[in-house]
Amino acid sequence: MTQNAVRAALPEDRQESDQDPQEGPSDGGDVPVPEADGDRRPRRGRRLLKWSAAVLALLIAGSATAGYLYYRQLNDNIKRDPLHLGESKAAAPTPNAAGQTPLNVLLIGSDARDSKENQQLGGARETFGSTPLADVQMLVHLSADRTNMSVISMPRDTLVEIPKCTDPDDGTVYPASNGRTMTNQSLGHGGPGCTVATWEKLTGIHIDHFVMVDFAGVVSMADAVGGVPVCVDANVHSRDSKGHGSGLKLPEGTHPVKGEQALQWLRTRYGFEDGSDLARAKAQHMYMNSLVRQLRENATLSNPNKLRRLAEKATEALTVDPGLDTVKKLYDLSTELRKVEPERITMTTMPNRYVGARVEPTEDAEKLFRLVREDIALDGRDEKPEKKRETAPADPAADDAEIAVQVRNGTRTDTLAAAPGRASTITGLLKDEGFTSASADIVGSFSEKRTVVRYPSADLEGDARRVAEVLGVPASAVERSTEVSGVTLVVGADWREGTSYRAPEEDDKTPESANALNGADDKACMRVDPAFTW
Repeated sequence: MTQNAVRAALPEDRQESDQDPQEGPSDGGDVPVPEADGDRRPRRGRRLLKWSAAVLALLIAGSATAGYLYYRQLNDNIKRDPLHLGESKAAAPTPNAAGQTPLNVLLIGSDARDSKENQQLGGARETFGSTPLADVQMLVHLSADRTNMSVISMPRDTLVEIPKCTDPDDGTVYPASNGRTMTNQSLGHGGPGCTVATWEKLTGIHIDHFVMVDFAGVVSMADAVGGVPVCVDANVHSRDSKGHGSGLKLPEGTHPVKGEQALQWLRTRYGFEDGSDLARAKAQHMYMNSLVRQLRENATLSNPNKLRRLAEKATEALTVDPGLDTVKKLYDLSTELRKVEPERITMTTMPNRYVGARVEPTEDAEKLFRLVREDIALDGRDEKPEKKRETAPADPAADDAEIAVQVRNGTRTDTLAAAPGRASTITGLLKDEGFTSASADIVGSFSEKRTVVRYPSADLEGDARRVAEVLGVPASAVERSTEVSGVTLVVGADWREGTSYRAPEEDDKTPESANALNGADDKACMRVDPAFTW
């Protein structure tokens, strides 16, 4: 795309970014605040979902640029930040029978206006130099056996608890959020490592790496990979009577887009389905899947100069953790990701519900997280899920009387107060069963959807399994966690009464509310709002 073409697109971008009467402010707050009609507030990073497509393209198509990956200056282009800034981390998954472990990479889109190029592409002058927001967050999960890949997008307005984080540069300590805060604010609490910590706290999924990208280089990368086929079910023009919209204009059917038009597709909200960010995420998933298919079909791009510019722009736009801080490491990651065929890639959006102008995870979201934690393919094609093949713990369980168990009351929910006395009741049950060292934590209450037994280190895994076995808690609810100092039983909302635990029935199907899209689906088509057709 030429500089003139970029400039031509910017006024439309700024109209959508700076004045958008349908959505709330991107900087968020601890509680949702509904907007009044006609409320116009500054927006930051309206087009950020396009970055995830660019980053995924870079990772999956790494071999296409192999001839340029080892230039010394490319390594110097890459910016680095610590992986995890929180106080506690999700436990790493247990290797499967073949000694393999899953790989989880968090893709982050920052709306930082910290350079002339980022400011030109991002617009919104009033945000220049302000604290950046993580307005795009996508978790890429590569299965342990490298046969399938799952992607979970989290809406930027999701209300979460941001954990305590420490800025690695100046030592500033950001206390844990008081109540729930928009997830995109996590980036401003010390850097991408706090966004990683926020994800781990919410999902319990161990994250191995992050890749963060800013505005710069996106347009050049879109041009370098050539046209990407996209589909609309009717003529669409993303422009309303007040001038809002990306300006995308496409006739009904499937058409290749690149350059300015690809940029318009990736930022279009007005004109797609209900006009929300969720609809835009769906369009992003379609583009990403199509892009991956294009790159796999054309593994070698023909123009060496374009390849060199693509590599330079891509590395200049990246911030990564130390585990990915060279082009060689990024290339090795791309090699792993390329093992997955498009038909085994599943794109999803975290199931959510509206809370005022914001959203929050639903019960289906926890199910989606569990499937990823247990390395169960979201396409439902696993023949032998690893969760059914249990290995013996490193250390066997001690005698029941010697196992110290702390019992917590986790029966509080969003709508119900904690069931009184549950910690004491289940502690008494354990003592009757011979666990005479069990004790109740009677200070405060916790919120846990399902009963779980946690342990901090491998030498206590056998003890934790023994506690679960005696109570009838399934092995899948025994998990390692650095948030506990010993074997800890959390009585969940699924056990609010009685002394006999009955595990809720569960299936391993991806929730319909996750809006799953298969990577090989070349028939997917965006539904056009009749108000934006021509």
